[in-house]
Amino acid sequence: MKTRTLGRGGFEIGEVGMGCWQFGGDFGPMEERSAMAILEAAVENGINFFDTADIYGAGRSEELIGRFLKTCGTPVAVATKFGRGGDVYPDHYSRQALRDAVQASLDRLGLDVIDLLQLHCIPIETIRDGEVFGWLQDLRQEGLIKHFGASVESAEEAHLCMEQDGLLSLQVIFNLFRQKLATELFPQAKEQGVGIIVRLPLASGLLSGKFTKDTQFAESDHRNYNRDGQCFNVAETFAGLPFEKGVELADALKEQVPEGMTMAQMALRWILDHDAVSVVIPGASSPMQARANAAASDLKPLAEGLHEILGTFYKQRVHSHVRGAY
Repeated sequence: MKTRTLGRGGFEIGEVGMGCWQFGGDFGPMEERSAMAILEAAVENGINFFDTADIYGAGRSEELIGRFLKTCGTPVAVATKFGRGGDVYPDHYSRQALRDAVQASLDRLGLDVIDLLQLHCIPIETIRDGEVFGWLQDLRQEGLIKHFGASVESAEEAHLCMEQDGLLSLQVIFNLFRQKLATELFPQAKEQGVGIIVRLPLASGLLSGKFTKDTQFAESDHRNYNRDGQCFNVAETFAGLPFEKGVELADALKEQVPEGMTMAQMALRWILDHDAVSVVIPGASSPMQARANAAASDLKPLAEGLHEILGTFYKQRVHSHVRGAY
């Protein structure tokens, strides 16, 4: 596993991390033993950055990670989030609510300090107000968190966050179906030394190339109940594409997959070829998938010609279908 540094003054981690939303049950039920096997496979293959949130399964994702860390002999950096759990969203943010949420996350994770605490897609009005960033600074000074960042839904939110002192990282949606940030955010983030964490790199699984228009998802899976943004930002599900259109576009990309790669690995490698990216955090529903994700770090960069083809494909066939904050 190759490593990169998360932001200026941050910490070194494997360039492929692990997104842990699935451990909360929002992709369907997951037994504890399955979660432990996935986390173990991830660490065995060089993954040492876990990204979770207090709202994933009402804390269950953090609890499972905490149990794993008790027996894991390998150092792992943990990032979690505040801003959507409890009753704080959309307009009940306070210094005490943040402190209480951080302490609850620490208890569930079994940690004394959180490596990276991220604001979790909070309203742009709260970002613009800026008071919450002062509260984060206080928590860092008190030693409850080492660093802070923000998970955002749009380039505008990202640029507002970068106006704040001490911001280590931004977590964004970026993939073959959602390419705009490569030009509208990454150059400034790189210049300012702000790390980029990429979520939804496979567009909720579309870019694995394994779905058909008849694929069904569990009732508790957000790919079932939020596919048109019924419960939260539509961009968080299938990167904002209508499901049937996403399947059609993914099928059209299959002919571009280089020999020796899976389609998912091509999608991950494409992201890693952007040097502003610090880490990509695909989820995994099995140990085999965790190993395959990690292997993307060892693959050669995609050919320049393929990058041009994929960029043109996005502009001509994908962009007009993208929904949600961007």
